[in-house]
Amino acid sequence: MADLHFSKDTLEFFKKLEKNNDRDWFNAHKKEFKSIEAEAKQTYKNLYETLNTHDNVDQFKMFRIYRDVRFSKNKAPYKTHFGGSFGRKKPELRGGYYLHIQPNNESFIATGFWEPNKDDLLRIRREFEQDATEIRNIINDKKFKSVWGEFVGDELKTAPRDFDKTHPAIDLIKKKQYIFTKKYTDKEVTSDGFINEVNSSFKAIRPFFDYMSDVLTTNLNGESLL
Repeated sequence: MADLHFSKDTLEFFKKLEKNNDRDWFNAHKKEFKSIEAEAKQTYKNLYETLNTHDNVDQFKMFRIYRDVRFSKNKAPYKTHFGGSFGRKKPELRGGYYLHIQPNNESFIATGFWEPNKDDLLRIRREFEQDATEIRNIINDKKFKSVWGEFVGDELKTAPRDFDKTHPAIDLIKKKQYIFTKKYTDKEVTSDGFINEVNSSFKAIRPFFDYMSDVLTTNLNGESLL
């Protein structure tokens, strides 16, 4: 399979765009952008196909270069990165994957639950309140932790309403997001086999996804909601 990494031209283009983030410069270099965009789309597509060798991903989206500046103080019209998301087949499979390509060693992958809706968030919190043994075993596993490290994301300063702030799982309960991220250097992103490495890391998240999918498709008694 071709395009298992991103080209150095992609990173160089974004470096130049960072210094010239205006419509005149972009329009003058649009042909160059379209070329690297087409290459990147193929690489994202290859990751999508690779993920589907071991998961069921039914949604793939590579985000557009244009920024929505209507409510932002930063009026630069263009993003200086590529981003793409991959959604698992719902309702039975939960969670998703994200790949972010940006120069100056700012590339990363992310996975987990970015903005769970209020019902899902409450269900997750109630599960951890009832018994956090299984989730702790998963996220503290040495192999898992060597790939993904610790949870990142927003959390409350104290306990959510109707939860005990002294509960032994309050560190998990007060989280608003359940996300893992992993960073990559420019050298790694442009190295042969980069997509294989990304896929391997995403594959390592499965124990977490399998557990969370089970939680979000059952009630607290373990009865299916599907």
